[in-house]
Amino acid sequence: MQTRPGAGGARPAVPAERGVPPNPLTGRLLDGRYRLGPRIARGGMASVFEALDVRLDRTVAVKVMHAGLSDSDSDRDFAERFVREARAAARLSHPHVVAVHDQGDDDGVVFLVMELVSGHTLRDTIAKESPMPPARALALIEPVLSALAAAHRAGLIHRDVKPENVLISDDGRVKVADFGLAKAISADTQHTATQGVLIGTVSYLAPELVVDGRADERADVYAAGVLLYELLTGVKPHEGETPIAVAYKHVHHDVPPPSERVPDLPPYVDALVARATARDRTRRPADAAVLLHQVHRVGQALAEGLRDDPELTQDLALHPAPRLDDSDDRGGPHDLDPHGTTDLDELAAHAWEPFDRAQPTTMLPQLPPPTRPVRRDVRPPDRPAPRGPVGPVGPVGGRPRRRRRGPLLLALALVVALAIGGGAFWYGWARYTVAPTVTGQDQAAAVASLDDAGLDVAYADPVYDPDLPAGTVVAADPRGGAQVLPGDTVTLTLSLGELRVPTVRGLDEDAAQDALIERQLEFGESTGRWSDKVPEGIVLASDPPAGTELEPGTTVDLVLSKGKRPIPVGRWVGQPVDDVTAQLERRRLVARVVGREYSDEVPEGDVISQSPESGTLTKGGVVELVVSRGPELVEVPDTYLFGVAAAEQAMRDAGFDVDVQDAPGGFGLGYVTRSDPGFGSRAPVGSTITLYVV
Repeated sequence: MQTRPGAGGARPAVPAERGVPPNPLTGRLLDGRYRLGPRIARGGMASVFEALDVRLDRTVAVKVMHAGLSDSDSDRDFAERFVREARAAARLSHPHVVAVHDQGDDDGVVFLVMELVSGHTLRDTIAKESPMPPARALALIEPVLSALAAAHRAGLIHRDVKPENVLISDDGRVKVADFGLAKAISADTQHTATQGVLIGTVSYLAPELVVDGRADERADVYAAGVLLYELLTGVKPHEGETPIAVAYKHVHHDVPPPSERVPDLPPYVDALVARATARDRTRRPADAAVLLHQVHRVGQALAEGLRDDPELTQDLALHPAPRLDDSDDRGGPHDLDPHGTTDLDELAAHAWEPFDRAQPTTMLPQLPPPTRPVRRDVRPPDRPAPRGPVGPVGPVGGRPRRRRRGPLLLALALVVALAIGGGAFWYGWARYTVAPTVTGQDQAAAVASLDDAGLDVAYADPVYDPDLPAGTVVAADPRGGAQVLPGDTVTLTLSLGELRVPTVRGLDEDAAQDALIERQLEFGESTGRWSDKVPEGIVLASDPPAGTELEPGTTVDLVLSKGKRPIPVGRWVGQPVDDVTAQLERRRLVARVVGREYSDEVPEGDVISQSPESGTLTKGGVVELVVSRGPELVEVPDTYLFGVAAAEQAMRDAGFDVDVQDAPGGFGLGYVTRSDPGFGSRAPVGSTITLYVV
């Protein structure tokens, strides 16, 4: 199964039915680079296509905003925000965030290019494993919070945290996707509503988002807390028949303790969920980094097997918060009017996207601000209000009787109040210290600052950062300004500096892949190339080449040596040795004559045999040749004036056949006078010598 980055509440695309035309964008080349393939997800604001980056020859996910969202002037503003916020999301470089590679506008088609993740979503894991043990739930929520913490440090809030936007790759890596709703945090842009329409996923919306559309880091914290509840219990904390009904419950009802459904959960786990999902956002952790620190503390308690940890539970527990005035911008408790001042039926009529149990990103009308009931005196109109002190049944004349115990009880109450207040001040504030800000410092300076603050130091895996020199602190958890206890641990993430392709030439394939993985780069594929100098299996080069600056997760291909190129030997028997030598030299082989032999069949100077007889050699290989001397020649014996019998015997002893002929004008004496070939000449063994007799 392949999981792709979300599409703003996207639902997986289903195969096209027979007779249904393909998507018109399929096959289109965007920006001269991205060839769109099949649509793999769709939602209310965008569709996601699998695509090929023809420039880098890699598969990516391309998120295309629906054309209808860029027609009117107001929708064009929405498109501009889509582009602007996509650029902001692209600044995030984190191992638990789906990487954003590119963004563009091709003739009105607004698109975003992201990495394609093969795997499944957290929704699938919840369906299979929940309710799950708390340690497993924390292990899944930790990388989500790490990604959100990175976004918060970069000044971004996600605004659509949900299981469908948490991807789990086939190798188990957790990545947060769909920062399409992400918004830069500023004093002027604290609302998430668009012309009165609230955008988000209803089951994970923080109460302040429902009431007035305000969003900061704590809205992501609330959604993460709801997600943790769902991991622990297997169900959402609030259910309803319509999106607005669910939103109403987020405003009016606390998230219940998970232990109501899973009784064996430790109290500090309940406290963690309650703190993260507090309806009053001032009582939640300030951002994802603070919640991540609390998750680490709870995880440590679970690892130690503690059934309860009263101090940890007390630290996490929600304490009464001061009542805030309606104008307090810090975001106090938000309440819809319970006496009917908010017409849910009328609001639900405006919710234009259908309610889906899969919890797509939903657009809801923004609820009106809360109203507070006015307290009035209730009495008959004809009865005047009493004046003076009032007793149980009416006005009382004269001065009340003084009691001697009053001052004593008052003093005792003050002592108790001071003790309780002092204890509360100690447990809730005084015993904490403020973590120093060490981001941007070198390692030695950061450690010294933390030591001076009485804090321990741990290290996360270092990351590459082109903007910070190697050894500089990229992030601290908890971050600077967070409240911590003396002796707490601050986890530092150090910069490795610029990420450049390592030199892998001369390594074998396994060692080269390890070198790429250590640099947080992905290995693509290996191709072979013949080499006369580099042994087979050794890396010749990389693509991109060594020293190229890249982003983490970029794919690098390798070129491996295939060894020396094999050269066919050929068959050369019966060919002139000079020609054979020239042919082998053209093949970059060496001809070596190792012998010459007489041959009655092979002419002199031709090849009688070769070694090897066939197959291949490599450059510089030697082919051994045996060359023919031609037939063996023997000197014809001188048998002048030999008798016929003696002359014949001498010729046969020399290896010749004999033919006796009478010489012209002979006298019949029986003596040899000449031969053909002549006496003393050389003739092949076995040839015939003609003797002439007189």
